Formats: sequence, structure tokens, C-alpha cells
Amino acid sequence: MKSFLAIVTAVLTIVSGVCARNNGVPFERLDKNDTLLLVLDLQVGLYNLARDWDPTLYYNNLIAHAAIGQLFDLPVVLTTSAQQGPNGPLPKEILEMYPDAPLIERQGEVDAWDNAEFRKAVRAAGKSQIIIAGITTDVCTTFLALSLRAEGYSVWANVEASGTTTELIRDVSNMRMEAAGVKLVSLFSIVCDLMRDWRNTPGSKEVLPWLNKYYPIYGFVARGHAAAIDNGTIIAGEAGLV
Repeated sequence: MKSFLAIVTAVLTIVSGVCARNNGVPFERLDKNDTLLLVLDLQVGLYNLARDWDPTLYYNNLIAHAAIGQLFDLPVVLTTSAQQGPNGPLPKEILEMYPDAPLIERQGEVDAWDNAEFRKAVRAAGKSQIIIAGITTDVCTTFLALSLRAEGYSVWANVEASGTTTELIRDVSNMRMEAAGVKLVSLFSIVCDLMRDWRNTPGSKEVLPWLNKYYPIYGFVARGHAAAIDNGTIIAGEAGLV
């Protein structure tokens, strides 16, 4: 009986903690005028550690993460960890996107926030909202996300662009970040929150071609609609479906 009560007490404590956290955190919207994008250790060597994703899908995810900055004209800070060794550099596709962005080549610091040059670059951007993704989820992404939260920043972790060695490690790392107030979000969520309205700029004119390239599952929604309008033909059986 005593052990049963102990279990019930533990469960109630966890549930009440989750409820308190959820009730105490309002829906904070991303503001493209107050957002900084970080490309964190998405290096060609470390890419091989991202085994919680299909390799081709994950490559597309990390390139898409970097490309968010171009779509919304966000300030971007790039950083690498010991890139002269097996970790390697950032993919050339990312480097070519941002030839003038700060690139902080950390020589030993595991947590990017421990690097003075990196802290200076983040602070110089003057933004309070930060989008991050890195390899690995449990070390590079989690350590920096927690450090940024401790500094008072609002942090959005792009869960599709961080990678690690197992799904279990990914899940417990995401739980750790969420408990600290980090917002765990998808690529599409980030894009839609920054855009807010299809009539804005960037809006449908800019975002749909971007999604067609980096998030084709929605790009093909637009393609299908455009093809139907262009063709203008309803075949037998379709008329009653709309």
C-alpha cells in the first residue's frame, strides 16, 4: 500500500508540474523583426551522427533550416566545432547562402555559448528570439538552448534539423529542452509563424516557391491546385467532391 501511494504521489507531482508549466507559458509568436537564426554545428562530419533520421531527408532538413534566413531576411550566425578535425566544415551549400554572415569557428568549446566571439555575435544581432538546430541534438543543440534560456532569450528548436545517434536520445533531449521553456517546433511551423499571413511579404508569392523547394509535400498542394486551375477540367465523379 505504501509503495502504491508513493507511485500515485509521484505521478501527481509530475502531472501538476506539467500543468503548471503549460498554464504559465503563453503562446509566444515569432516576430521576423526580432528573430535571429543560428546554424549550429551542422557539419559534414557530424552529419554521420544524425542516425535518428533518414539520411536524405535529414540533409534536406538541415539545408532548409539554413534557408529560412534567406526567405525572411533574418540575421544569421554560423558556428562550427573543431572543424579542422573529423567534424569537418559546414556544407558548402550553407556557406554559399551566407558569405558575409559571422562564422564562429570554435576550437574547443562544446557549448557554443562558452565562446566569447559567439556570444558577441549573438548579442550584436540585438534579437530576443532565436531559432536553432544542430548536431547533435543532445549536446550542441541542448547545451546552447539551455544557455540561451538562462540568458533570457526565447528559443525555438527546429526539431527537424537537429540530429543525434538514436531516437531515444533525441526524445529525452527534447524533453530536457521543453522543460526549460524551449519551444520544439517543425520547419513548417517556423515558416508559417514568421509569415503569419499569406497576404504578407514574404507571403504566398515568395513562400510557395520556397516550400516547393524545401518542403515539397506542401509545394505539391500548390502545384495540384495550379494544375487544376490551368487545366480547368472536372472528370466524372469529381464534381460532388467539392
